[in-house]
Amino acid sequence: MNKHPALALTRCAAMAALVMALTSFPKVPVSATGGYVHLGDAAIFAAVTLLGPSGIAAAAIGSALADLLGGYLVYALPTALIKAAMAAVACFFPMKKHRLPAFLLAAAVMVLGYFVAESLLYGPAAALSAVLPNLVQGLTGAVLALLMMPWLLRLKHHLKSSNLV
Repeated sequence: MNKHPALALTRCAAMAALVMALTSFPKVPVSATGGYVHLGDAAIFAAVTLLGPSGIAAAAIGSALADLLGGYLVYALPTALIKAAMAAVACFFPMKKHRLPAFLLAAAVMVLGYFVAESLLYGPAAALSAVLPNLVQGLTGAVLALLMMPWLLRLKHHLKSSNLV
């Protein structure tokens, strides 16, 4: 059990806010589905790197909040589920030293998840138009997270040594 539940909740909320912020600003509208490309996936990968399984909640909550506050109400629930699955893959995929395979698999889960959700909402043809932008978004998030990884790991070590994680 966590010795500091309020601190754990605060960390999760802060990461959810970061995910929401990077999902909301900047965002580039794309495809026939009304979706948009953003930098929130990099924050999701950072969240699971820093928080472990708690990062899954931060990913789902932050991403769904971005959709709700951005007027994409129909996407809020699918986004929460898809981003939670994406974060879970990134968190639990065996990756001691090399995170690239986990992040790529997580991005593929996101692309597939949105294809299924958008196929149900708009039909397969419209959903197909969102595959490439979603792929670019996921790969960009993975690359940015990998570039930040040395800093994130130092931060995680510092937080652990300060008993903040």
